[in-house]
Amino acid sequence: MDYVQLCFDSDASADMPILTCDVFPVVHTEIGQLREGQIGYGDALRAFIPGHVVATAEAFEAGLRVEFPNGAIVLRPSDDELVGPEIATLSGFVDRAWMCWRPGEDAFEYLH
Repeated sequence: MDYVQLCFDSDASADMPILTCDVFPVVHTEIGQLREGQIGYGDALRAFIPGHVVATAEAFEAGLRVEFPNGAIVLRPSDDELVGPEIATLSGFVDRAWMCWRPGEDAFEYLH
């Protein structure tokens, strides 16, 4: 596969948000960071499955961050990691709302 898709469920609503990452995110754990291709990357991503999102952040030059009690998933690609016109999309809401992050826009203005 050439993308990562993270699905989130909610006890509070019928929304089932899906974050599709066209650029592989970096996994931040208590012992360090793992990138796609490194040993343990898939296991580190799967370790978040039983967890709950405790915070999210989107900021200029910081990219997009999804925090869990035991680490975080971070999208902050460099120019050479871009593989298409989109970095990530968020969808799966009952009201059909969605968000798309692209190079040069919003939190990814630093990319050209």
